[in-house]
Amino acid sequence: MTTDDAPDESPLDVVGLQRRLAEFAAARHWEPYHTPKNLAVALSVEASELVEIFQWLTPEQSARVMEEEGTAHRVRDEAADVLAYLLQFCEVLGIDVLAALSDKIDRNELRFPAK
Repeated sequence: MTTDDAPDESPLDVVGLQRRLAEFAAARHWEPYHTPKNLAVALSVEASELVEIFQWLTPEQSARVMEEEGTAHRVRDEAADVLAYLLQFCEVLGIDVLAALSDKIDRNELRFPAK
């Protein structure tokens, strides 16, 4: 396959990842459980699991968390879980997460101007 024949969509774009997550859930008949409330709760749980890794670390230790492969693997997995639930939440509610983020940055730039 040449680059001209490559699909328009990369497997690592937001829409493609949302599609993969939806297909994964559909294949397991999980859609009835993927309500906005349940996905928000799951997102919170996964974020808490990420926080747990850092719970008793000093600021210096937390800055080096990716140096040890076992801990780095846990951090990557929990970050992926957080992102997965956020993408699923946005998909269910029809939120364009990248547009929402861009809009939020625009508002923050006005709210918190650089000195």
